[in-house]
Amino acid sequence: MGITADIAIILLAGLAGGLVAHWLRQPLILGYIAAGVLLGPITGHAWIHDLHEIEMLAEIGVALLLFALGIEFSLKELRPVYRIALIGTPIQLLLTMGVGLAAGQWLGWSWTGSLWFGACVSLSSTMVVLKTLQGQGRLGTLSSRVMIGMLLVQDLALVPMLILLPELSDLRGSLPVLGWALLRAVVFLALMFVVGTRLIPRLMRLVSRAGSRELFLLTVTTLGLGIGFATYKVGLSFAFGAFMAGIVLSESEHNHQALSDILPLRDVFGLVFFASVGMLLDPAYFRDNFLLIMGLGAVISAFKGLVFFSLAAVFRYRNVVPLALALTMFQAGEFSFILARVGQSVGGIAPDLYSLIMAVTLLSMFLTPLVSGLVAPIYGVVRRRRSRE
Repeated sequence: MGITADIAIILLAGLAGGLVAHWLRQPLILGYIAAGVLLGPITGHAWIHDLHEIEMLAEIGVALLLFALGIEFSLKELRPVYRIALIGTPIQLLLTMGVGLAAGQWLGWSWTGSLWFGACVSLSSTMVVLKTLQGQGRLGTLSSRVMIGMLLVQDLALVPMLILLPELSDLRGSLPVLGWALLRAVVFLALMFVVGTRLIPRLMRLVSRAGSRELFLLTVTTLGLGIGFATYKVGLSFAFGAFMAGIVLSESEHNHQALSDILPLRDVFGLVFFASVGMLLDPAYFRDNFLLIMGLGAVISAFKGLVFFSLAAVFRYRNVVPLALALTMFQAGEFSFILARVGQSVGGIAPDLYSLIMAVTLLSMFLTPLVSGLVAPIYGVVRRRRSRE
């Protein structure tokens, strides 16, 4: 049955992995990745007949993830914490990219590979952080609002990374190439906001009056993937176009219905994407490079935690907030997988480096709930010592 059988097997394995992850109180995406590892390197890809076709479907998952992110994006969530979100987050990203670049150069990697590594580990995991905060009952606190604001800016930072980093794979005439890429992005953004904000709301009102939920879902999906394809044809990222389509659609009065309709489709294709990530992992690489993975993961996580702690202190957040940021946002995230896949596809990330990024990211994500659970005990000890003094 070819691709049909492959999809059915991936969905069954993803369901099993998701149930196990839920039982262990871990984010579902970790279960999906574990299912991909089981279907891929552990069984020698015996169950999956056409990995290339699965990777093509996974690209749709990436586009839908960013499309939904664009629809959900709201400046209102940034207003209470806009200073640390809009100023502190770019500082954190640049500092983490810098230490990743330095670590890569010290290990003898290429300049572009080191930069890709730094970019991948600079992003934290929105899914893991939100799931952890929800499980600990900390959603709604000041520290959680600061985290959400910084995570939103990190997610937005993925877009310029997707535009600029692929151009660095060829350093010949890099400045003109980067300038041309930025010019294309600016022209596309202008067209999207001029044409999109006028035509898309009218189209959505017209479709809504038809009273057909099926037609509405088809329109929303076509907008996301169609605009993504248009950006791909002009030389920009497919995922970037899908994200911008979501941003434009978020200004429509039908944005809530569009988001509720697209979420199930996003989740299904997102499962395929994260499973495909797991299929590319190499357990033998993890075994043979265990010390490198643990050491590099510890250095990156400790540095990111220190940066988040320092930024919270600099922006005058006190009490438990700096500690909560340091022990909850130190990990790499799900968009690191997307960035790594793009880097691999353009030749910026070698296969061994891709496996290392996957291993470090997964290790940090698995450790997040455990490390974040130390916030309350550590802060309790600090408070008791202060009261005695």
